[in-house]
Amino acid sequence: MQPDRFRYSSENCSIARTLDVVGEKWSLLVLREAFYGLRRFDDFARALGCGRAVLTVRLQKLAEEGVLRREPYRDPGERTRFEYRLTEKGRDLFPALLALMQWGDHWTADSAGPAVGITHAGCGEAVTVVLTCEAGHHPLAARDLSLIPGPGARATA
Repeated sequence: MQPDRFRYSSENCSIARTLDVVGEKWSLLVLREAFYGLRRFDDFARALGCGRAVLTVRLQKLAEEGVLRREPYRDPGERTRFEYRLTEKGRDLFPALLALMQWGDHWTADSAGPAVGITHAGCGEAVTVVLTCEAGHHPLAARDLSLIPGPGARATA
């Protein structure tokens, strides 16, 4: 008997489409720096240490996809340049980045511990990403979940 997973095509997959937008290392690191407050090309280049050509391509892609928006600015005596600001679409990626960071802090952190902590500005307590259902049950683990076909599921031939 065939597992249910193979009854539906993986062609219409939100994870695959998301990876098309942010699935490259430098794209995720650009987003990390944008969440840390960087906006200008030279600041991204300095923080990331990647090639300027690579950074240009990643910023263009994130802007084309509506994750970042380009806003012109001009320092006195300089030509017009662009800042890169997170859009709502970009800000909505923060929980995903935080979940990756949380996983990395648990499994790959330096022996001295994580490099960055994220705390709630209101109370100072650590912030964590937790799976919950709409009924409020939490924390949930993968074994607690059921995968069901969604409205975009496409049956295989």
